[in-house]
Amino acid sequence: MNTIQEIISEFKDKVFSTSLSMVKDYQDAEDISQEVFMDIYQNLKKFRGDSSLSTWIYKLTINKCLQHIRSKNTLKRKSETVSIKEQILEVPSFDHPGVTLENKELANTLMKAIDLLPEQQRVAFTLHKIERMSHEEIGAILDKSKSSVESLIHRAKQNLRTNLKAFYEG
Repeated sequence: MNTIQEIISEFKDKVFSTSLSMVKDYQDAEDISQEVFMDIYQNLKKFRGDSSLSTWIYKLTINKCLQHIRSKNTLKRKSETVSIKEQILEVPSFDHPGVTLENKELANTLMKAIDLLPEQQRVAFTLHKIERMSHEEIGAILDKSKSSVESLIHRAKQNLRTNLKAFYEG
């Protein structure tokens, strides 16, 4: 069994990167990462090994991120009459260390459009396209079949095309 120090060393960058990809805020991603490792520390003895350690850690990370996003969304509900363009412009700027300077504006627009996706589509798309996980890995994290994950990603791409087309045409 891995010690907490070994787990932190192995997963700290992955947990932070996933958190940052999901919540789009550096400080929030750091806070979520700390919460994830606190949960791991408190629950490591309960880990049964039904899935791999990395899958369990990613599940914890995704759940923490979704809790954070839901609590923020509860505080500021969007009006149903707000246009796609206004919604994309309304989301705060996204700054990720993996995005080169010349691509930051495009990445900001894309990340804002990703934020508008339904939760499951947003998670599957982010894990696949940003975190480079396979459909199988995502399925294990989300407790979904490979075909369900493929469907979520396909619908996310369709929604992104629609939202970005409306944004650029508007």
